[in-house]
Amino acid sequence: MVNLSSHILFHATRSPERLALVYEDQRVSYAELAERVLRMAGYLQARGVQRQQVVAAVMKNSAAFMELSIAVSHIGAVFLPVNFRLARDEIGYILDNADTALLFADEEFAAALDGLKPMVTVDAGAQKSSRAITGDASKPPAAPCGKDDLFRLMYTSGTTDHPKGVMHSYDNFYWKCWDHIADLPITANDALLVVGPLYHVGAYDCGGVAVFLVGGSMTILRDFDPELVLAAIERDRLTCAWMAPVMTGRILACESRSRYDLSSFRWCIAGGEKTPGHRVRAFHELFPNGRYIDAYGLTETCGGDAFMEPGRELDKLGSVGRKVAHVELRICDEQGDEVAAGVDGEICLRGPKVTRGYWRDEAKTAKSFFGDWFRTGDVGHVDADGFLFLTDRIKDMIISGGENIASSEVERVIFAMPQVEDVAVVGCPDQRWGERPVAAVQLAPGQTLDLPTLTAYCRSHLAGFKVPKELVILDALPRNPSGKVLKRVLREQLAQRDDTPDEKQDASDPG
Repeated sequence: MVNLSSHILFHATRSPERLALVYEDQRVSYAELAERVLRMAGYLQARGVQRQQVVAAVMKNSAAFMELSIAVSHIGAVFLPVNFRLARDEIGYILDNADTALLFADEEFAAALDGLKPMVTVDAGAQKSSRAITGDASKPPAAPCGKDDLFRLMYTSGTTDHPKGVMHSYDNFYWKCWDHIADLPITANDALLVVGPLYHVGAYDCGGVAVFLVGGSMTILRDFDPELVLAAIERDRLTCAWMAPVMTGRILACESRSRYDLSSFRWCIAGGEKTPGHRVRAFHELFPNGRYIDAYGLTETCGGDAFMEPGRELDKLGSVGRKVAHVELRICDEQGDEVAAGVDGEICLRGPKVTRGYWRDEAKTAKSFFGDWFRTGDVGHVDADGFLFLTDRIKDMIISGGENIASSEVERVIFAMPQVEDVAVVGCPDQRWGERPVAAVQLAPGQTLDLPTLTAYCRSHLAGFKVPKELVILDALPRNPSGKVLKRVLREQLAQRDDTPDEKQDASDPG
């Protein structure tokens, strides 16, 4: 059987006292983690959850989040982690589209989600241990799951009005795990830091749960704070982590960073953007035994398709590394034919960690493949040594603070405003967040619009991190002869502005 509980139970039998999980003041052994997972599995069955039904979580990082995700797999159900920063309507769409049977929500989100689905509220005590919810529920045997069975749905913002449900099979997940174990590598001696949100493939999958396969340990922080990260690395002798570039930037800027013993730390997957050389050097100075790993990956592939290799960070600066063992990568033209090394084209992937498609959406699935090659929507090239370089994003995705923002989704909301004749949303470089969403608006005749008005309207329809941080009023948007907005041209125009616009929101918080 391939249930996620299998390795937990294995290590609980072989090394029951071995440390598995650290959360707040708790240090949980493999034996105790197995006990919690099995009790949660019994609780889910008692609530009527059946094989291949969907269990959703709108939760911040916690011990309970991890225990729930493994317990859902133990009974053969499907786990659906949901971005807790989304608006109620956005979450409601995802829960309905997935036919969610049961929802777990942290108490801080529960009131806003009341009535959407049958819900279990997870209070502070339950976040530390799911036993606060399950009590002494029965401990059921594992349901038989096969490699092609669905174990998770993850909804990703696309270029259409609604997010798409990415299907992850056990085959996808385990091939990803073993590739990461071999490439990074991950061993039983590793102590992984989880500080990115667990609803994201970066935190759950890049390193992530793979550490349990080999018998290592995981320290979970509920929220990101650079001081807490540094303290946790020293306290728990942590060895590795995935962090969004904005996180590593704040750690490198933390005034107290030199006070901590960081000698245990050996790697951090922190890329996905074009990392400047000074940041790589600063990271190596702070973490004397560590390396900064630029990387490339997608929700559709469980993350981590290419990693920068040790010692190549500076001579291949700007690259996201070479592909992992069981991923095939090719750069294709518009017809799906492979182009030569050094030539830009669409990055396409094939292999056992690649999704088979989108939940209940054959049309979107068909458009996302050239035969059996998955079309990422990203533009890049591979050099003669096989290193991947990203050039642009076909889908005009904005990445702000590690969060994906589909520009078309934001545009759809702004278009509904009576003041707006035309709009385009693009990402502009931001020193702290990587990119910030900027709305370029052509006003309707006789109308005016300011940033506070735009912000208030968007916040009532979108998650906070998707709300534009800047408003630019233009006479007209640049378009090609067929009427398509030329976002590349628009970004260039915005970059050439001599003065910062008057109507600019403080971009210190992407939420």
